[in-house]
Amino acid sequence: MAEAMAWRFVLECWEVLREAAPFVLFGFFVAGLIKALLPDAWMTRHLSGRGPLSVFKAALIGLPLPLCSCGVLPAALGLRRKGAGPGATTAFMISTPESGVDSLAVTYAMIGPLMTVLRPLAAFATAAVAGLAANLLPERAVPSPAQAPAPMPDACGCSCGGACAASAGQPGLGARLRDGLGEAFGEMLADVGGWLLIGVLVAGGVSVLLPQGLLAKLPGGELGSMLVMLVAGIPLYVCASSSTPIAASLLLKGLSPGAALVFLLSGPATNATTLTVMARTFGAALTGVYVAAIAVCSVIFGLLANRVYMALGIDIHAAIGQVNEVLPAQLETASAALLLLLVARALLAARLRARRC
Repeated sequence: MAEAMAWRFVLECWEVLREAAPFVLFGFFVAGLIKALLPDAWMTRHLSGRGPLSVFKAALIGLPLPLCSCGVLPAALGLRRKGAGPGATTAFMISTPESGVDSLAVTYAMIGPLMTVLRPLAAFATAAVAGLAANLLPERAVPSPAQAPAPMPDACGCSCGGACAASAGQPGLGARLRDGLGEAFGEMLADVGGWLLIGVLVAGGVSVLLPQGLLAKLPGGELGSMLVMLVAGIPLYVCASSSTPIAASLLLKGLSPGAALVFLLSGPATNATTLTVMARTFGAALTGVYVAAIAVCSVIFGLLANRVYMALGIDIHAAIGQVNEVLPAQLETASAALLLLLVARALLAARLRARRC
């Protein structure tokens, strides 16, 4: 009995990985192109000031970037020191971990096109609300590198936020593309790759251990299930990519699409360690705005998501089984093997880089 369950767990995990792998690889390829074509100076110029336009720009710029809640902190602190406003910084810190081209590709593959649209829209609106609220707070001095607490090590183990060395001069397009793709399949993949694999394992465990329809009977009805997902998601460390297979498995066990969206928004954007470092770096007031905006907006968009699915007559539990079969099995298997090799390579390189840092 135990051997049969263990073998079923392995098969479930492999199936989840196989379905997600081609879309993860495509997402990181697009992320590399974005990194190569979007100069840091351009981002700093458009995110400066306290106006609402900078907040909206920051929320939009953060959507496609595949950084987790730990990895985005050093990047946000760097933008803040270069002149980005508090609202823009806050919006960037929310929209970036809640979304990403990699996670959206996996969402399309595992949950469906409607959730692929709702997820970034909710992330953008949450980031904009938090950023506009942050601009109403009193100005707080930005800590200098010597005063600020050291950024926590991200999943790659490097606490320097990818800034161990600065490149001299402005490289050409070919060099930028090479560096961008190298960073996407290097530091970025190391940042979320390990957590993606953990998400696959959790999704396999949910599929094997939870009875069918269990999550449809949570106490409190619609709102109760969302609050359960919110309480579970805020302290938990999951990146946007790893949260997707978990959410898909929970949906198959009867969770509503709105409650799944609450988990997809709150889980990647927060965790206990991130909030501790945020409070020390940006202050308790801004951290409170950050958490409150995520909590309130997640539930609101969860309620809206349920209404949208009902209005369109879409049964997400039936649709999930159909969206998985979109690519040839051979391509999925080869992509899964390639992704495992790339994650192992990225994590090994990150450990060596962390020692040098």
